[in-house]
Amino acid sequence: MTDALEKVRGVRELPLFPLPAVLFPGVPMPLHVFEERYRRLLSDVRVTNNLFGVSFFDGAEEGGVERPAVGHVGCAAEVVEVQPLGDGRSNILTVGVVRYRVVAYVESGEPYLVARVEFFEDEAEDEALLARSAGEVTEVFGRIARAVRALNDDRAALPELSTDEPERLSFLVAAAMEMDNELKQELLELRSGAERLARLSRLLKQVVSGYEERARTHKLAKGNGHSARKISIDE
Repeated sequence: MTDALEKVRGVRELPLFPLPAVLFPGVPMPLHVFEERYRRLLSDVRVTNNLFGVSFFDGAEEGGVERPAVGHVGCAAEVVEVQPLGDGRSNILTVGVVRYRVVAYVESGEPYLVARVEFFEDEAEDEALLARSAGEVTEVFGRIARAVRALNDDRAALPELSTDEPERLSFLVAAAMEMDNELKQELLELRSGAERLARLSRLLKQVVSGYEERARTHKLAKGNGHSARKISIDE
């Protein structure tokens, strides 16, 4: 059993915090808690296991639907830090733990949603294939990270991404990429790490040249035109 599944061992019901955002396992998410029902949720989980579920849900786009559908996939979040603000509100830091599927809603009498859930991780797959896919994603993502660092004139060290944990790597990269929440949700729901990495690889390859070209242009602009390479208007 993995550390993530060990952390939720014995958990059958989970308070839910629907948000117009997608949380991935292993990824931090800061939240501002101000609604009374979620103040109550935070108070309750703080005296139990510090766990609640983050479910992607945008009520404004759901045509009056009040909660995510049964069967939807979310990510359990662990509260790791709380900053009370003195008026009942709080700033909290959570970290994604493991994915869940909602089996049914529970009538708990609480003002927030509670669901019966099943936790899951990626299915077992060929390790050599996963390693190759992870290496490819790491290489292209590293190129983009270097380009972004150049655009921001940032000399800090690049983030280290290990290919030893392909599932964790895929979630970290997915969280770092700019994409629609609907697409992030699709990646969250996939149970095949190889497919998730393949999709990320395709997405990264679509944008890497654009980032690198912008970085080159930025470098030339900083040099005030004093570069051996000239920019052709026809390029």
